[in-house]
This record gives sequence, C-alpha cells and structure tokens, in this order.
Amino acid sequence: MKLTSLEGRLAALSGLAMALTAAVTAGLGAWTGRWDIAAWAGIVVGLVLALTVSRAWTGPIRARLRGLATAVDGLADGDFAISVKKGGADEIDELISAYNEVGEVLRRERQDLHQRELLLDTVIQATPVAMVLIDPRDRVIYSNAAARRILAQGRKLEGLAWDELVAGQPEEAAAALEAAQDGLFGVEDSEAGERQTYLLTHKDFRLNARVHRLFLIQRLTRELNRQEVATWKKVIRVISHELNNSVAPITSLAHSSRTLAQRGDVQRLDKALASVADRARHLAGFIDRYAEFARLPEPQLEEIDWADFFAGLGDTHAFELIRPLPEQPGRLDRTQFEQVLINLLKNAVEAGSDPDEITVSCRAVGGGFRIEVADRGQGMNPHTLGQALVPFYSTKREGSGIGLSLCREIVEAHNGTLGIRNRAQGGVAVSITVPA
Repeated sequence: MKLTSLEGRLAALSGLAMALTAAVTAGLGAWTGRWDIAAWAGIVVGLVLALTVSRAWTGPIRARLRGLATAVDGLADGDFAISVKKGGADEIDELISAYNEVGEVLRRERQDLHQRELLLDTVIQATPVAMVLIDPRDRVIYSNAAARRILAQGRKLEGLAWDELVAGQPEEAAAALEAAQDGLFGVEDSEAGERQTYLLTHKDFRLNARVHRLFLIQRLTRELNRQEVATWKKVIRVISHELNNSVAPITSLAHSSRTLAQRGDVQRLDKALASVADRARHLAGFIDRYAEFARLPEPQLEEIDWADFFAGLGDTHAFELIRPLPEQPGRLDRTQFEQVLINLLKNAVEAGSDPDEITVSCRAVGGGFRIEVADRGQGMNPHTLGQALVPFYSTKREGSGIGLSLCREIVEAHNGTLGIRNRAQGGVAVSITVPA
C-alpha cells in the first residue's frame, strides 16, 4: 500500500494515533502507577496529536477539492477556461487530471463551434437572400445585410417589433409580410429605376424549445429577366419549328396545285387547295396565340362602377363577391381588366378549388384600389411561385403559360402591381393594386 494514496495516508494516520495512545498510556502509567487515568489521558493526547497531524496532512487535499469544486461550478456556468493544479500522486490528482482533460476537450469544441458560427454568419451576411429571424415575442433577433438593405435602408433590425417593421414597408410588401405566406410581391425601386420582384418564403421551427419564425426574401428581378430572355429564345425556336412544319407542306402543296391546274385535274386540285387552306388556318391560329401577348394595346381608361364591373363577370366563372365595394369609381380599361379577372378565375377553377370557395374582393387602399382573387386550390410550391410570372411558363399539360404574365402586363400598363401568395389553409391569393 502506497503512503501517497488516500488509503495509505488514512492507515498511517490510524497507526500513528494508536502508537501515540499506547506510548502516552505506558509513560503515564509507569510514572503515576494509575493505569486507568493513564489510559484515558493517553487516548486524549493521542487523539489531539492525531488530529493535529491529520489537519497538516489533509490541508492540501482540502485545498485541491475546493479548487475542483470551483472549477466544476465554472463548467456549470459555461466557463471552460478554469484548470486545477495537481498537488500529489493520489486519487484526487487522478480526478483532477480527468477534469482537466474534459475541460480541454470542451474548450476545443467551443473554439471549433465559435469558428463555425463565424463562418456561417459570414456566409449568411454575404448571401443576397434576405433573412430575418423572429422570436416568440415577435421581435427581430437576427438579420443579415440583405435584410437590412431591403427592409430598413441598411439600419439595424435586431430588437425591432415585427409589426412596426412591417408597417414601415411599401403597401404590397407590407401585405405580403403581414400575411406571412409564401408568395411574390413587387416594390418600386427608385434607386434602380425599375420595379423589383421578390419571392417571400417562411418557416416555423423550434429553437431552445420555443417556436421561432424565419423569413427569407429573395430578389427575383434579374432571374425573371434572365428567364424571360431564355423563354423568348425558346419561343422563337418553337415558332420557327412550327413555321417550317407548316410552310414546307404549303410550298409542296402549292407546287402540286399548280401542276394539277396545268393538267386540268380539278378534283385533285380542289383537295390540294383545301389542304393548303387547313395548314394556313392552323399556322394563323398558332401565330395569333403567341402574338396576343406581344401586341397588347395601350389601355383606354374609362370610369367604371365596381358593382357593375363585377356583375359583368358573373357569366364567366362562379365566385363569391366580398362586399362592401368602394363607392368611388375606378379608372380602368374595362375590356383588358375583364380579361385579367377572367384569367385569374379560370386559374382558380383549374387549380382544383371548389367554386364556392373562390372569392373576389375590392377595397380602397391609400390612393387606389386593391382587388384580390382567392381560391382554395392546391397552391404553388416555391419553384412554381418563382416562375409563375415568366412568359410561357406553365405546369399545365395543355397550358400556354401566357395567362399570368399577360395579367401582369395589363396591370403594369395601368401603373399597378400584381402579387401572388399562398394562403394559410391552402390555395392561392392574387392581389392587384391600381391607382384611383
């Protein structure tokens, strides 16, 4: 048994106490002749001497244990920088060594975590997608540079109430953020000199056992422009292909018709000319469908009564009109805006919405009017939302992809804006804002 171990020290201390007691008892007994008194005196003296020696021996042990207790309290408070100095070769030093190793591991892990957090924050701050994190009290607890630029002209967002931040946004952006649903909205950018289109998405998740909300705002203007250019190139290829498919047979049939006319074969000539006419009609119809998007005339504004305007749509598709309607009349191109509403109602029906759940509302907002067509169909995923306004993009097998982009062109020709968002319980809401 090692003397340096706690067990060895206790054994040595016990032996010392017994030896001292025996020595004192023997000495007093021989001197006084009273062995009973000598025995009690030996015990007392032995215990006092043993206690004195034990305090001297256990002092360093108590000091190391206090240091270890302080260090463990530091761990509980998240302070991993405290290390404990060893002072012997006993079991306590083994415990101290184990604690120091754990502390070193925790320090390294904290440093690695801090570096990863710095790297993640650097990436998030550099991303062009605006990110805003809202706590359960509806206050901003984190935002990146893009969010500060888009929502607050570069000012700090942390600590702001979400409602106050939303209230300070342009009308269409405020409506999209307040609805807290995935969707598209547009904002006029005076610095860029053009209208900017944004895609809003959000996600609820638990952080420290509490529900937080993360909003992502992605600028789609450049992507939409790029997609439009790519789409127009595709359309040109499609039109070129269709023209070749129609012109080549027409040329061949025209040559055959000329030959048949020269021969006087009237019966076959009539059949050939009928084929030429069919191909020409097919080609004309094909071109007209695509030309409609490019030849939108300037809107002819007229004063319209809202009740009369919506009553005229009753024969197209079933919908519920939300009242009351604005008393002030609007100034629109009736024909063009009827086409917008007809396209939106048609989309709502084709999205699988029950006709009883398709609603149309109109209300006065600021210096204009806000019209909303809402349904309870299947809604749109983020990819479809991002492509919805690109000309000729369609998820329908027989769709031309012209409807929504044509609606946007008509609305913007009226100096208005068009936004799309998913609804909370399913479906899509398309909002149109036009000046009075």
